[in-house]
Amino acid sequence: MSNKLSLSASDRINVLLDDSSFVEIGAYVTARSTDFNMQEKDSPKDGVITGYGVINGKLVYVYSQDASVFGGAVGEMHAKKIAKVYDMAMKVGAPVIGLVDCAGLRLQEATDAMTAFGRLYLKQTLASGVVPQITGIFGNCGGGSALIPALSDFTFMTKEGSKLFVNSPNALDSNYAGKCDTADASYLASNTDMVTAVYEDDTELLAQIRNLVDILPSNNADEALVECNDDLNRVIANLDSFKDDARAVIQNIADNNIFFEVNKDYAKEIVAGFVRFDGETVGVVANQIKEGSSKLSAEGAYLAADFVKFCDSFNIPVLTLVNTDGFEATVENERRIADAAAKLTYSFANATVPKVTVVIGDAYGTAYTVMNSKSIGADMVYAWPTAKIGTMDPEMAVKIMYDSDIAEADDKAAKVAELKKEYTELQSSALAAAKRGYIDDIIEPDATRKRVVAAFEMLYTKEDLRPDKKHGTV
Repeated sequence: MSNKLSLSASDRINVLLDDSSFVEIGAYVTARSTDFNMQEKDSPKDGVITGYGVINGKLVYVYSQDASVFGGAVGEMHAKKIAKVYDMAMKVGAPVIGLVDCAGLRLQEATDAMTAFGRLYLKQTLASGVVPQITGIFGNCGGGSALIPALSDFTFMTKEGSKLFVNSPNALDSNYAGKCDTADASYLASNTDMVTAVYEDDTELLAQIRNLVDILPSNNADEALVECNDDLNRVIANLDSFKDDARAVIQNIADNNIFFEVNKDYAKEIVAGFVRFDGETVGVVANQIKEGSSKLSAEGAYLAADFVKFCDSFNIPVLTLVNTDGFEATVENERRIADAAAKLTYSFANATVPKVTVVIGDAYGTAYTVMNSKSIGADMVYAWPTAKIGTMDPEMAVKIMYDSDIAEADDKAAKVAELKKEYTELQSSALAAAKRGYIDDIIEPDATRKRVVAAFEMLYTKEDLRPDKKHGTV
């Protein structure tokens, strides 16, 4: 299979959906505008194929833009067809999948097209948190159409041929595509949280959308639950050897070792994605030291906050794996870290779904507090025996607290080691935190899967009543 395989608008739908399941809606709709002699130009389906079908038996609504008709540009009737798909999807509670290949706004229709864009944005806004919205980009997605993936929950792009931009790289001051292609899929995946993943070609991208739909609930009142054929009490030897590789921990404890990761190339100190425990879909957020950092950045906090917000919207429980010793200390990060950490705190605290946390390494300071600690609402918090939980690294703490004692000691290194051991036992060990009720249990690493599964089973019927309000402001 060529990694440059490009499919037609109709072929993309056929590859995405189960065989012979697609039912088209609005097949005879054409452009309505007659300005600029538009009536003389053929506009089959007005450049977008819309309808519904099934993925592994699950109902979905789909629209696929056809670049062979006016470059896939969005006009009045084009947008109305997509809006109709949203109306139907929200009525029955089914995901909406957009397959985008769009030249932007159709200039010949001017304000009609601009108004149609606005109505489409409104439909996406109303659907947010009601049904999952997934966008795949196969060609251009520029100008006003760039808001479509931004308003979606997940956005996938192909490695070659897909472009996403509000202003093209050549329109940016002192820039051009050859210098920095800000519309390129790889650039966007690494520098923004808007692109969930980049795939080699159309077929691989569509296959991954199928996998995502399969693991997600169809709507905010649905349950994402399948039969589990993995051992719920599976013991995982030497799991603690992956302490700094949360991705490996997640894969090892998940049902059948399946982990659907999101935004892998962005904010690499955070790992996020979906797994199943006993057949139930669970969202996982974790600190990632390997290939990432022990420090939490603003980008990582924003990414985790948005992911937790999505999970809560669709009643998906959240597991958090903690291994962080503070916030990234750079001038650039300092500009946004307080706001980002506050949003992460709010997302965890505001979420009413079952929330379980496992401290697998260090858990220091405010960075630990905002990572779904007991104090901001975690239902169950576990820790591995070697976990360190406290305000800061014990050695740094004793050097601050006992600076004069250390200065007077004949063997300063030995004195620091002695004080560090004492401080760790009293203030920074998993046992010390458990004695104060901040940790519910200290668990062996090899038992992590069965303890997490048991916790989520216990929390299955959780109800969390909150103060009556329209919404928060954070």
